[in-house]
Amino acid sequence: MSFDEQLSALIETAKEQRAHLATEEAVKTAVILRLLQALQYNPFDPKEVVPEFTADVGIKKGEKVDYAICVDGKVSILVECKSPNVDLDIKHASQLFRYFSVTDARFAMLTNGFQWQVFTDLDQPNKMDQRPFLQFDLEKMDSTSTAEIGKFQKSKFDIDNILKTASDLKYISAIKTQFLAELESPSDELVTLLGKRVYDGRFTGPVHDQFKGLIKRSINEVVAARVKDRIRSALDYSTEPTPPEDPRVENEIVTTPEEMDGFRTALAIASAVIDPERVFLRDQKSYCGVLVDDNNRRPLVRLWFNSDTTKYIGLFDGDSEDRVKVDRVVDMYKYADRIRATAKKYTD
Repeated sequence: MSFDEQLSALIETAKEQRAHLATEEAVKTAVILRLLQALQYNPFDPKEVVPEFTADVGIKKGEKVDYAICVDGKVSILVECKSPNVDLDIKHASQLFRYFSVTDARFAMLTNGFQWQVFTDLDQPNKMDQRPFLQFDLEKMDSTSTAEIGKFQKSKFDIDNILKTASDLKYISAIKTQFLAELESPSDELVTLLGKRVYDGRFTGPVHDQFKGLIKRSINEVVAARVKDRIRSALDYSTEPTPPEDPRVENEIVTTPEEMDGFRTALAIASAVIDPERVFLRDQKSYCGVLVDDNNRRPLVRLWFNSDTTKYIGLFDGDSEDRVKVDRVVDMYKYADRIRATAKKYTD
């Protein structure tokens, strides 16, 4: 089972068990240890996963970090768990700050089981940053978060590779937080900036108050319209206004629901490295093509789903198409790395 599949199974189980995850110990057993297993670390090997980790140098006596993850015999990742009913805050990371500076760890994870914050030392060497470079919620996972946490798998663990994107992720996360805050309640600075661009008169206090509501409404309408357009683009896959009832009618090209599922899966996988708006669906009689920039010379993946017995997907991370058998659409996640590698070729 691939990492993506293990993560999906973990998330579904955690959602089902949420009402029973009332303590830190329950979260550790049901969520954290399972995630470590998905990342290929053995929670039953104390040389690899050290529970209740302590370090004596410069640390307040008696304090511990919940887990230390060792890679090649060195402490590389620290994990601190808090109550599942607590919203994470930097004040909860005191042990991580102290342990980060006296171990070889380059990454620290703070979690309540569902919310996760991942830190490193981008600002000052060997000193944990105040701001996480990666934040995600298990109940609201997206393809970008899945791809980034997947880099922590033991077989893929490469500090330099993770740090390549850490700086951008850190500020993107902060910008998203600020943007969401502006959506909820536009700041005075934003109201003044946008209001003065469109209002011809003197931008007085009463005008400012009037525009605050107008700007909030405008921003939310723009976001809603963008989402609606993207959904319509994904669903508007047939050039025929009324498709035939039989998807295999001779001389007709009809995109089946299974092919649409394959397109959405490819889109979700590739969106970690390429703008989703660059990914298009173009159906043919024998296969369904997923293209970058709607260009036949930029195939992302081909869906050979028309057979009633055997299904394949065509991969293009090499010099030519490589067809691999799949039993279900979800099996495409087994080849997520290869699909992302293909998408990356079109971003260079």
